[in-house]
Amino acid sequence: MVHKISSPETLGQALRAERKNKGMSQKVVGHSVGMEQHTISKIEKGNPGTELNTLFRLLAALDLELTIQPRQKPTFENTGDQW
Repeated sequence: MVHKISSPETLGQALRAERKNKGMSQKVVGHSVGMEQHTISKIEKGNPGTELNTLFRLLAALDLELTIQPRQKPTFENTGDQW
């Protein structure tokens, strides 16, 4: 599934959706990358202070990758960044 990420909150929501889609708990994901469950919870809630290294470890645990692409022009409903 492709997720449009425009804020720490939408990133957290996307990671949560992918984790649940794989049938994994926060504890299992955290254990696989050496993080506590509460750290995974903070990331999924959109903690803006998440380090890039932590994000990449979590992406790897969920078998995901980050893709950078040009933005689409904002529409009336989506007026840009949310943070």
